[in-house]
Amino acid sequence: MRVSGLSEATLLAALFAQASCAQQTHSSTAPVSLLQQARHQMQLQHFAEARDLYARAVALPHAASLPAADVVSYASALVATGDAASAQLQVSKALERSPHSSELNDAEGTLLAGTGDLEHALPYFRAAVQADSRNAHAVFHLGTALLAMNDIAAAQPVLEQAVALSPNDFEAQLQLGRVLSMAHDDTNAISHLHRAITLRSQDAPPQAIYALALSLQASGDAVAARPLFDEAVMSLQVADSSSLTNAALSHMQTGDAPGAIALYQRALSLGPDNATLREDFGAAYLQQADLNDAMTQFRAGLALEPDSAHLHYDLGLALKLKDDLPASVPEFQRAAELDPSLPDPPFTLGVIFMQQGQFADAATQLKRAVTLSPSNGDAWALLGSVLKDADDPSGAVDALKKAIELQPDQPSLHIQLATLEQQAGDRAAATNDRRIAAELSRAAISQQRASFALRSGRALLKDNKLPEAILQLNTAVQADPKAAEPHDLLAQAYSRQGKLADAALERQRASALAHP
Repeated sequence: MRVSGLSEATLLAALFAQASCAQQTHSSTAPVSLLQQARHQMQLQHFAEARDLYARAVALPHAASLPAADVVSYASALVATGDAASAQLQVSKALERSPHSSELNDAEGTLLAGTGDLEHALPYFRAAVQADSRNAHAVFHLGTALLAMNDIAAAQPVLEQAVALSPNDFEAQLQLGRVLSMAHDDTNAISHLHRAITLRSQDAPPQAIYALALSLQASGDAVAARPLFDEAVMSLQVADSSSLTNAALSHMQTGDAPGAIALYQRALSLGPDNATLREDFGAAYLQQADLNDAMTQFRAGLALEPDSAHLHYDLGLALKLKDDLPASVPEFQRAAELDPSLPDPPFTLGVIFMQQGQFADAATQLKRAVTLSPSNGDAWALLGSVLKDADDPSGAVDALKKAIELQPDQPSLHIQLATLEQQAGDRAAATNDRRIAAELSRAAISQQRASFALRSGRALLKDNKLPEAILQLNTAVQADPKAAEPHDLLAQAYSRQGKLADAALERQRASALAHP
């Protein structure tokens, strides 16, 4: 349910769900036969007939008030037949008689939310939950209203309660996943969003499918988001430029540049044209190394937004990839000028100047890059190399040590540092760094050997070539004793050979390594 700006169909669905779920336990002096007929017509979704029957029941001279569930049903029928004002009147009158009714407070809040009046809807949702904390619809509506009002901290525990009450409800899982994604709790968000995928019905509204895809994308699961985006944008209700752009992004994130390009073309044909769309469109062409079309899009974006630092950088990158360095450098410089906080332009300029032998200029740019992005180990490593070539050995040592701190597994950094230490007369430090470099190189070779043996063993096991698989898997164990997977695969191989004791031992080893 979209609490803010509910469509008539969504509003009806929310009210109808409340009415269908409620049990008719209250007594009423309204003629039972009329109420029974009205309830039956509601079950058949014959809303006009149900509306008329409820109207007759409440209009009889001796009729008393309807039970809360019937009031909600009557309101549902009125909304379905285009009379939301009368629906709200019926619910408001009933609330005057039963101000503490959870169902009625929830219905009043739902009707107000349908007009976009969340501020006044919220107290009714709170009252509904206070009256009955196990009213799953009310709890869900309260959480969704808080989410629509962007009160993430308040919405999360309420939606967690909604899921606890209705763990198999698609909308509850979706909205909890959304709020967790917005709170940057991506691991738990993805768990609930995947649960929503399994719960969705074939008639789930396209807007809900789109919201599900958008939250998965925001939480970093583009693979799961992509087919949902594709499904959602097939609907005319969802296929606008913004949604097509998000769908295209999911294709780019999963390596499908041609699919992204087709979606960007649709988005551009729908309009409006804008610089961000052109930048994304160009990036898709760039991903498939179509540099000319990429530059066309970046230039079209700059025509719309000449002072876009990102577009100048992207155009510079495309020009650099075409080996047109004289044209690329001004674009990178312009990007850095327009947005001095971006670390990529000075880093890329530093690389270009280093390649051209302009070490002083390269050092200036790389120093700016590491200032803007101190955790960029590559930038520190390049700065160390440039300072070494620029005859600044002490600065080079400092930069290389920082690079090693960020990238401790790179033997080349220790080799460069050892060279500088040797030149400075610090033989002990140089010897130590050469030793570390040798150990890292051996470890890298062992890791490559382990990876190759593991892949071979896995393939041989799949083909049921057990002796050959066991040989490769034991090689993987020797090359990388801390890896659990080779032991697990060895257990499978030994089990197939009937060597149950060996299999049990390998499983123990795999478990110990997987859960130290």
